[in-house]
Amino acid sequence: MSEPAYDRIGRGYARHRRADPRIAARIEAALGDAESVVNVGAGAGSYEPAGREVIAIEPSREMIAQRDPALAPAIEARAEQLPLGDDAVAAAMTVFSIHHWDDWERGLAEMKRVARERIVILSFDPDYLERGWTREYVPEINADDRERFPPVARLAGALGDGRIEAVEIPADCTDLFLGALWARPELILDDEVRASTSGFARLDDEVERAAVARLRADLESGAWDERFGHHRALAALDVGVRLISGSPAKAGGSPEKMPATEEER
Repeated sequence: MSEPAYDRIGRGYARHRRADPRIAARIEAALGDAESVVNVGAGAGSYEPAGREVIAIEPSREMIAQRDPALAPAIEARAEQLPLGDDAVAAAMTVFSIHHWDDWERGLAEMKRVARERIVILSFDPDYLERGWTREYVPEINADDRERFPPVARLAGALGDGRIEAVEIPADCTDLFLGALWARPELILDDEVRASTSGFARLDDEVERAAVARLRADLESGAWDERFGHHRALAALDVGVRLISGSPAKAGGSPEKMPATEEER
């Protein structure tokens, strides 16, 4: 298996990727009354629910080192081989992590194996990648993400009663992932903010410098605001973040039989 992604790109992550309470509320609602939860790809601990028994699974030592001491200690392990028994927890969750797994289908099968009641996934719909303004500056990130993010319909299809919900991202989102900067392009000029987004962190240095230079020039000239400034007046925007939830569906729902679209479910 490959080196954990955030051993290379996770430095400073906890400072800029703080859980947004509005997104957290959607995750909490999707978890329902599950008293025990395994958080797969737990990272620095963002979005781990309070008031529940949490088992955190994270392959990156860099990320584990950034966890708040008040959170549950993380177990160093991968999604594809969870160190838990069958039906060990009521629910399994993963937040903005599944696109970093070596084998997302195997990882999802593991989540289904260890969870008795609920599966909750926060991910990104790759079909939205051509709708955001970042495509004008970093098409390389869009192309890479399209390969990495699983189709949300396939994720939902793996669950017995899989449901897909759009999660609009507020303009003042405290979690500074790349999609959350849709009305705050100036933040992308910050080296630390870019480093805490996996898309920029994976870019070749020369490509990153060129993209930042183009964006800086367009912000200074007003060209960005001429084309995309209407975003600044919005309170929230659908940037493709999706909440997928459902039951483990252990009796069926194999990846090979997943529907292609929401309408087919």
